[in-house]
Amino acid sequence: MSGHQGDGGPRNSFALLLDSAVGPLFVAKLLGNSGIWIQNIAGASLIYEITGSVFLVGLISLAQFAPQVLFSPLSGAMADRGDTRRQLVLGRSFCFLGGAVLAGWIWATGDLEAVPAWLVMAAASLVGIGYTIGSPALQALMPTLVRPGEMGRVVALDNLTFAVGRAVGPAVGGVLAATAGYAVAFAVAAAAQLVFVVVVATVRIPGAVRVEGASYSVRDGLRYVRTDPVVALVIAGVAAVGVGADPAITLAPALSDSLGGGPGLVGSFASAFGVGAIVGFFLQVGLLRFLDYARLAPLGLVLLAGGSAALPFATDARAAVAAFGVGGVGMTLALTGFTTLLYDRVPRQYLGRIMALWMVGFVGSRPLAAALGGGLADLFSADVALAGTAVVVLVVAFVTRPAVLRRPVPGR
Repeated sequence: MSGHQGDGGPRNSFALLLDSAVGPLFVAKLLGNSGIWIQNIAGASLIYEITGSVFLVGLISLAQFAPQVLFSPLSGAMADRGDTRRQLVLGRSFCFLGGAVLAGWIWATGDLEAVPAWLVMAAASLVGIGYTIGSPALQALMPTLVRPGEMGRVVALDNLTFAVGRAVGPAVGGVLAATAGYAVAFAVAAAAQLVFVVVVATVRIPGAVRVEGASYSVRDGLRYVRTDPVVALVIAGVAAVGVGADPAITLAPALSDSLGGGPGLVGSFASAFGVGAIVGFFLQVGLLRFLDYARLAPLGLVLLAGGSAALPFATDARAAVAAFGVGGVGMTLALTGFTTLLYDRVPRQYLGRIMALWMVGFVGSRPLAAALGGGLADLFSADVALAGTAVVVLVVAFVTRPAVLRRPVPGR
């Protein structure tokens, strides 16, 4: 295993990126995450252009992200007992097909009106299914690549790929669709997944760790969570991160309108949140000199809640952009803290299934938060929805306070 070979203490982030496995996988995941967002924004734009239906635009995201909620537990069990490389290649091959099919169809017909809406939906589903197949295996793989004491740094690098993909992918997808055309946008999204497949096929990847006599069923994974309540609380913390991140998407248009802005300001809000998430990556390096992950995680939730709580008091666009930036910082700190705590606490043979629940918490909370936030905004105001978001995140921050997260693992 790459990270365990040789002598020496924990490496810094730059040295980890020079590792023969960690570095290529970081680049591959960065491109892959960006490709998924390129596919999402290009698909949403295309479906609106050919149908004019906002409802169908919403279904694009549902088609892409629903498989992650529905089928992640099954892929997590597969990750704990199967061939990691094969699972990763299979998953990203589906993602590749999602972009390649649309690019090929548009190039072959030369007419956007000839693209059926069902095909765009099917392509989004392929991407979602592919991501669902491979993601738990990739998450479970990470601890096998590093030395003791490096887990937090590699988690932070992993979260950076999410932040950069979210910040860069939609912008690149929108620009490509508007300038080079939808076929090129989908081809670039597919090419990003192809690079991921090539990297996974060439770097050294350890297989799943099998423990004799252990059960690898989904039910056994859920049973493990019941034996260690702290794991359940950590997953709840991850879900709270998803809730706290949602206003940057769902409530941004209403906030922009209240400040006299337009679509450009909506984009600035989303970018500010993404930039804040990237800043959080560098900030946590300094904070970890004074804090452990049990403090970092709830601190991140407090900052995430603070960003939402500050937005109703923002009197101009600059203040609102700053508040979204603070929220982005909080997202990175909380996600790094909670995820590292899971890796430190969960036995290796359960990691695939537990990281699948991590995905369900992070992704599955988003549509619920969007529905709740949007409903509150329609019934009352965006300010009420933001206050509700802040309260939910702060409650979870209290429930996952350091004293709780530091409770010993039962039986150890």
